[in-house]
Amino acid sequence: MSNQWQERKRPVRLERRYEFQDYSTLRDFLDRAADLSEREGLYPDLGFGRDYVNVTIHLDEGETELGEAQHSFARQMDDLASDATN
Repeated sequence: MSNQWQERKRPVRLERRYEFQDYSTLRDFLDRAADLSEREGLYPDLGFGRDYVNVTIHLDEGETELGEAQHSFARQMDDLASDATN
């Protein structure tokens, strides 16, 4: 998981901003992120503009701390972003 992810405490969550060269690349990333979410059953909050997306990964209900599921998802998002820019 990239050190660009920020772990927040109140509420507990992971946050990261990805920036892309253009909207087309961003759109490809978002499509792949949607597929990843469906596979993993984890649905982060996404806020995006023309060439960036802010990702927030929250805990599942009843959880009190970040676990392997959230960290693994973050690593996979990093891989998607790397693939989108290469």
